Amino acid sequence: MGKLGLYLQYPFVRYALIVGVLIALCSSLLGVTLVLKRFSFIGDGLSHVAFGAMCVAAVMNLTDETLLVLPVTVISAVALLRGGSKAKIQGDAAIAMISVSALAFGYLIMNVFSASSNLSGDVCTTLFGSTSILTLSKQDVAVCTVLSVLVTAVFILYHHRIFAVTFDEDFAQATGAGADRWNLMIAVCTAVIIVLAMNLVGSLLISALVVFPALSAMRLFQSFRAVTVCSAVLSVICAFSGMIVSVLAGTPVGSTIVAADVLVFGLCCLLKKYGGASL
Repeated sequence: MGKLGLYLQYPFVRYALIVGVLIALCSSLLGVTLVLKRFSFIGDGLSHVAFGAMCVAAVMNLTDETLLVLPVTVISAVALLRGGSKAKIQGDAAIAMISVSALAFGYLIMNVFSASSNLSGDVCTTLFGSTSILTLSKQDVAVCTVLSVLVTAVFILYHHRIFAVTFDEDFAQATGAGADRWNLMIAVCTAVIIVLAMNLVGSLLISALVVFPALSAMRLFQSFRAVTVCSAVLSVICAFSGMIVSVLAGTPVGSTIVAADVLVFGLCCLLKKYGGASL
């Protein structure tokens, strides 16, 4: 506890904890919807798109990479989530194509045009988020806080509409609920969270923040509201504990958080198996 108290005196550690908890909360809320809509792998695909855009921004020497990364990721999310049955290439095939293409072209661009002397380190940090969460400035924390609060507020205020679009999109469209509009909103929120989460766990581990809390909660509860609340609680606990362990033990932040999510998922599976039916 003394060592932890010493580390908490540093602003960058407090910034990392605040941002990590907020990102975990938003990821878990959207994760339930994405898992139920069979788009759980979209986090991985969009993270690779964000990686490609970040490589382009780095080569262009942009002072604020978010100005390029966020719009590109939003456009890709809209294309994937709003394509629906009208798209010629659907579901996991479309995600796989965009994911692999963006990852390959991003790394190619960095190798051909980048002037960095530590290319391998830059790529490793972007992919696994090893140190970027501990180098956040006050401006980064403020932007992340505002965006996270907006995403959470949208989900809380309009959870009934999101519920309708999640379980029966055709019925929601037929009743005038505006399924297309809400799918667009989900796509934008998902893209925002993916861009923010790259600082926490890196582009290769983002899917864990989206998928594991939702799947863990589904082992314990059956109702949409209960699953959503439980997912948020588990995600925040895993993110906070993972970051504390990472700071104290010197392990990679993103990998430690994902390991905590996997451990909690295993415990929830055991509770489901030996503890009886879901609530």
